[in-house]
Amino acid sequence: MTNKKDPFAAAQTASNRQLGADVVKNLTSKGFEAIYVDTGEQALEEVLKLIPQNATVGIPGSVTIRQIGAIEKLQERGCTIAQHWDPTLSPEQKKEILKKEFLSDYFLTSSNALTEEGMLVNIDGTGNRVSAMAWGTNILIFVVGINKIARDVDSALARIRDKATPPNAIRLNIDTPCSHVGHCVDCNSATRVCRAILILERPTTGRETHVIVVGENLGY
Repeated sequence: MTNKKDPFAAAQTASNRQLGADVVKNLTSKGFEAIYVDTGEQALEEVLKLIPQNATVGIPGSVTIRQIGAIEKLQERGCTIAQHWDPTLSPEQKKEILKKEFLSDYFLTSSNALTEEGMLVNIDGTGNRVSAMAWGTNILIFVVGINKIARDVDSALARIRDKATPPNAIRLNIDTPCSHVGHCVDCNSATRVCRAILILERPTTGRETHVIVVGENLGY
């Protein structure tokens, strides 16, 4: 029996490409250096084109970057990775790693959401990610799955609070109200992880900022 390409998967791929191309066009018009790729494997290839051997790379708490295998591949190329996710780090060591992430040659991350008109929307608890996205002397690289595209800023914020924050809190073992009910309740908990919002309408002045939009679901 001859194997035929799954027509449903083919239609989804075509739809993702159309959406991705439109978002990339809008990102590019705003000054971002943006491209679309179909898969996480292709996204990793683009990351490796941008980051040279032996560079220092800051990688914050991004599921997407780990899903595409970027850390292992960059280490194989002699890059020094700064990541504060190591559970063996003491609080003081973690503070030092956070500084190294911020001061690296490249800051490699994802975005909590990306609007159709080309704005990157992020919510942070400690502020380390959004501060590094807002200002830095390094090159900023985003890898964003198609699942994170939202119609507008309001939809992006709703997506982050209801779709991204609860599983992230559960994954990180943070006892928040949303981790118990599975959606945002706009809590006043001491453990609240939604504390700082950054909307990048354009790359910040003078900063090289790349966005790789991926036609696969990546991260939360």
